[in-house]
Amino acid sequence: MARDANAPAVVAGTSDALAPVTHADVVVAGAGPGGAAVAAHLVARGRDVVLLEKDAFPRDKVCGDGLTPRVVKELLELGMVDEANGRIEGWATQKGLRIHGGHTVMELPWPDLDDWPGWGATATRKVFDEAVARLAQRRGARLHEGVTVTGPVWRDPSESRVSGVTWRDADGREGIVRAPVVIAADGASGSLARALGVRRREDRPMAVAARTYYRSSRADDPWISSFLDLRDAEGDLLSGYGWIFPLDDGTLNVGLGLLSTSKDFQAVSYRKLLTSWAGGLADEWETTEDNRTDRIRSGPIPMGFNRTPLHQRGVLLVGDSGGMVNPFNGEGISYAMEAARLAAEVVDGALTTKRTADLDAYDAELRRRWGGYYTLGKVFAELVGHPAVMHVCTEYGMPYRPLMELVFKLMAHLTDARPADTKDVIINTLQRLAPAA
Repeated sequence: MARDANAPAVVAGTSDALAPVTHADVVVAGAGPGGAAVAAHLVARGRDVVLLEKDAFPRDKVCGDGLTPRVVKELLELGMVDEANGRIEGWATQKGLRIHGGHTVMELPWPDLDDWPGWGATATRKVFDEAVARLAQRRGARLHEGVTVTGPVWRDPSESRVSGVTWRDADGREGIVRAPVVIAADGASGSLARALGVRRREDRPMAVAARTYYRSSRADDPWISSFLDLRDAEGDLLSGYGWIFPLDDGTLNVGLGLLSTSKDFQAVSYRKLLTSWAGGLADEWETTEDNRTDRIRSGPIPMGFNRTPLHQRGVLLVGDSGGMVNPFNGEGISYAMEAARLAAEVVDGALTTKRTADLDAYDAELRRRWGGYYTLGKVFAELVGHPAVMHVCTEYGMPYRPLMELVFKLMAHLTDARPADTKDVIINTLQRLAPAA
């Protein structure tokens, strides 16, 4: 049931009503960056895609709102960003990272590489997620907002293969979308994965992030800022980090993340910790309660492939549903979008050959690309779970710029595949030697 890639685009904000039983080549659960990107890539390949989103756009999500050069590359692949001007309305661009740790503050530009753009951006998830979803819709994906995927549809009683999903909308209507391939991009809750019996792996790190927004005259800062010495009310060092990311609308995204490897992971009040930490920065950043423009929200961050396998009986996990968050820095948008591009390629091939087994290439290729790196990230998360290790890292490692440039490249996952830089050689070698997660 291929769709003409040159067919007239759907008008943004409109969509035909779902029939009680709808058929498609692919149904995607979740229209976040991963789900919307895979839909956009698939319709560009001529496939008929139904994209279901439980909320209505614009909608919020707990996030730092940072778009690294890895994300920018995916936006360029989608044709969303003009490389010449490097921005679109509602997005701010930044030179790199200003890192705070111990007694040191250091500005590290995004690396100058052949494989990756040399700039990053910030945009609220209300702006960013809708932009990607509307792109998919304009290209021809059948986007339905306010529709919740409630479970898988099985091809046979033995549950050997999924052949679609059931759904319910805000008015209580229910129905089925039948499709030979299902993409689960339904976020950290992983509802579809859990329905298939794919449980969260306890041997992979987790984190919790909390964030809010403040009006500030420093919202035009050309750097995103990271704070490595995150402390609680008693001044004790925690195994997490804080951030301040400037936005295009005159506000700052201010937040913090805490790793599951910390003894304080379940005991701390994230709201109180963020309020206290932001208040301590108010003289410099204007992060006062009077300037706060939104409530404090928190959410889980699943890391390092914390649900596997990534292909299960005709369902591919994309983004947070498969735990595709970088354990070094908590960034997940780029991995969701990179996985989406690969998923579209693999799914298109499997639909052509009509061989379900061909979908296994998705899991194998992602493990090859990121498995070693995620293993290194797991080790990192375990180490920084000890405050003494964090103290040594921030107090004694931060003053040495060559070391921090290496660490920055490692944590941002930015190296050339064929490097001329010694730092890239070191990082690539470590990734290759580490066993795949």
